[in-house]
Amino acid sequence: MADMRAFRDEVCGWAAGGPGGAARDLAVRLGVRTAVLLEGPSDLAAVEALAARGSRDLAAEGVCVVSMGGAMSIGRYAGLLGPPGLGLRLAGLCDEGEQRFYDRGLKRARVPLGGFFVCVADLEDELIRALGTARVEEIVRAEGDFRAWQTFLCQPAQHDRPRQQQLRRFFGTKKGRKIRYGRLLVDALAPEQTPAPLHDLLTSL
Repeated sequence: MADMRAFRDEVCGWAAGGPGGAARDLAVRLGVRTAVLLEGPSDLAAVEALAARGSRDLAAEGVCVVSMGGAMSIGRYAGLLGPPGLGLRLAGLCDEGEQRFYDRGLKRARVPLGGFFVCVADLEDELIRALGTARVEEIVRAEGDFRAWQTFLCQPAQHDRPRQQQLRRFFGTKKGRKIRYGRLLVDALAPEQTPAPLHDLLTSL
């Protein structure tokens, strides 16, 4: 049976230059109404984890969460999924430093900017600030990564960086770590700690 993951895979293949027929057919069969466009897989993991915590089944609601593989892909995905393409409602997150790419890409695809919520640095930064660095370090220890974290802190490049920046960098030093901690940090949030961009995105869907 066709599912939202199959649709997401077809969309990514279409964005990479493949045919779009299967994505169009699946959009109709699955009743897709909204696509959430995110820069990378760690953002996707965090959004899906928060939705699950709220007992929301985004796929059943006709919402597909897509990792674009970078901010500069926004124009391509918006054109395929927004008004020029499948005509879906688009929403998402973007990093403040990448907002210019979103502004241009969404304008070109005639997509309203209001569905996209801005993170100051990135989503990991938002989650670390929400939880506090001490709590995040507790999670790192509980996950068995504390020795790697201590080794990382010994690197000369890290000595003068604030703890928050060190944690952000640490999560990106090993393949899959950002994705894993995207879920873990969301799971550790109290309801009132949810970062505004993430809260506002889920509320808007």
